[in-house]
Amino acid sequence: MNGKFMNDIHETIREIKSKFRLFMNGPVSQSLRDKGMGYKLIFGIEYPRVKEIASGYEQNHELAQALWKEDVRECKIMAGLLQPADTFYPEIADIWIEGMHYPELAEYTAMNLFQYLPYASEAAFRWMADDREYFQLCGFLLMTRLLQKGMKLNERAESEFLDQAFTAVEGGTAGVKRAASSALCKLALQDRGEARKLIRQLGVLIKSDKPDVQATAANIKNEIEYGL
Repeated sequence: MNGKFMNDIHETIREIKSKFRLFMNGPVSQSLRDKGMGYKLIFGIEYPRVKEIASGYEQNHELAQALWKEDVRECKIMAGLLQPADTFYPEIADIWIEGMHYPELAEYTAMNLFQYLPYASEAAFRWMADDREYFQLCGFLLMTRLLQKGMKLNERAESEFLDQAFTAVEGGTAGVKRAASSALCKLALQDRGEARKLIRQLGVLIKSDKPDVQATAANIKNEIEYGL
């Protein structure tokens, strides 16, 4: 990668940051910090505005990778918007997830990039089975997106997914529980028979001796029944 090309990338990032400054929102930035976000810089820009600014640039692998390396909230969100899916190889995906520390970024990246990957379904299962929190979170967020788009699971895949999802509902972090719950609801909405089967399985968890598991299972059951 020649020096001129790198200078162009750095210049583009400076230009993007100057656009971010025009819409900087101090109170929102402080609110995000108060909620625990520890980025070096938070402009406090709402997602629709970040997306609007991103629309002025073509997708570019090198630019997206450079944006991701910036310890800036809005740069990382924009990286997912500008990264081409066909050059986002699995090893790069793993590096990105290892660098995630906030659920918001996992949600935006799953929406803007992960669901379009040519290996999306394989990644969802691999990440759901990972012991690390953000891999699990991205796995369930991605599975939710794929099911929402109508992806059908064969018997073996469905069994594996349900095993991972119910394990997460019983013992995952709060964020992973929510993502797993959402994915279960999306599966139930595909088929009434599937929904009834899931409701029976949730009945067991509702009798759990753990109050948080009882509550989560009851919420999933209620949402599935509401969608029938």
